[in-house]
Amino acid sequence: MSSTMATDLFTQEVYRPLAARMRPCQLAGFYGQAHLVGQGKPLREAIDNGTLHSMILWGPPGVGKTTLARIIAASADAHFESLSAVLSGVKEIRASIAKAEEQRDLRGRKTILFVDEVHRFNKSQQDAFLPFVEDGTVVFIGATTENPSFELNNALLSRCRVYVLKSLDQEQIKTVIRQALSDKTVGLGGRHLQLDAAALDLLATAADGDARRALNLLEIAIDLASEQGDHRVVDRAVLEQVLVGDTRRFDKGGDYFYDQISALHKSVRGSSPDAALYWLCRMLDGGCDPIYIARRLARMASEDIGNADPRALEIAMSAWDVQARLGSPEGELALAQAVVYLAVAAKSNAVYSAFKAAMADVRRLPSYEVPLHLRNAPTALMKELEHGKDYRYAHSEEGGYASGERYLPDELEGTQYYAPTDRGLEKKIAEKLNYLRALDNQQRDNQRMDNQNLDTQNKDIS
Repeated sequence: MSSTMATDLFTQEVYRPLAARMRPCQLAGFYGQAHLVGQGKPLREAIDNGTLHSMILWGPPGVGKTTLARIIAASADAHFESLSAVLSGVKEIRASIAKAEEQRDLRGRKTILFVDEVHRFNKSQQDAFLPFVEDGTVVFIGATTENPSFELNNALLSRCRVYVLKSLDQEQIKTVIRQALSDKTVGLGGRHLQLDAAALDLLATAADGDARRALNLLEIAIDLASEQGDHRVVDRAVLEQVLVGDTRRFDKGGDYFYDQISALHKSVRGSSPDAALYWLCRMLDGGCDPIYIARRLARMASEDIGNADPRALEIAMSAWDVQARLGSPEGELALAQAVVYLAVAAKSNAVYSAFKAAMADVRRLPSYEVPLHLRNAPTALMKELEHGKDYRYAHSEEGGYASGERYLPDELEGTQYYAPTDRGLEKKIAEKLNYLRALDNQQRDNQRMDNQNLDTQNKDIS
């Protein structure tokens, strides 16, 4: 195709986005995923040999899932049927299966059934594929941005091999962009465009590992390019106009969402303020609701810091309050303050562990009776039933502590759930608990000695 014909593509009524036109048909033009399609890799061997098997391609947007599926079909000379789980239902599935049966029966040709966003199909829709995958009517290739373990039926998943695709690095994104700029057949090679180094760097960064995103942004920028002699120049200033209000990859409720909040939580737990700030900013930049982050910070303060530094929870709640009252940007700065404080605070999960252990016992064991001396006695009848009898009022005891008093059900006497650490305030708490337990032990030793003496006296009398 001549450069004139290539230019005419932009004036025809049937428009194809640049990303679609630049989709490679062979592995030679497929960038990234060397861990899957590099020489000697099992998937590469299967493609080269035309050996088809059902698979799930799991990875972020714009990394080549659809392209790879088409390349696999072309390499095996297989019929390619494509469905989008967003737009299709059982009717469309049946139509595709019918075409696959026709290809098999009349032409002896295999069919690859590619299902984009397969995680959006419900259980019954996913089940509809099973018999046809099982009997070989179709080779199933599903593409998903979500974790297949959570989103796909076990029956379907067990019939497919999962391949994990990764985001493209910046050099790979730059290669894709350069290829689009130089290609005179379906790319931009006939349009006399120039992209300076600063603009290329900015575009590769903004693409965030997504080749389709890079080409879409480039195509938008072309409309704003300035005329300079025989060329149209896309510089950094042009790209900055395109990127105003643009956000990074962030799918609320999806894997990226939970991966990033997990990274934030683990950075706080690991006492890394720099990493914690980075992940906070990544989430805010991606459009995460700051109130959600505030709620998670409160959880971190209780789960990972606890009584080692009780102020952490106060600061987290204050940041939540500032965000709710003032919004952005003041609230975001308060969240950053809280994140840094939580990251550098002394850490303890002793309360978290104690709570889980106590809850496990409550759910596992019988509902033990409240000991009589701890029961409330607001009426004469209850007093006659010895509710509250022999209860020792701690404030009336020496030091404000009733040493030796029992508060757990008899069946759980001696159980300890809370084991404070030797970090932060919990070190002091541990010292106090050890002191009180020593008083309890002394009181119980004294009680045993009194009981023994009483037994001796009774024997002597008898």
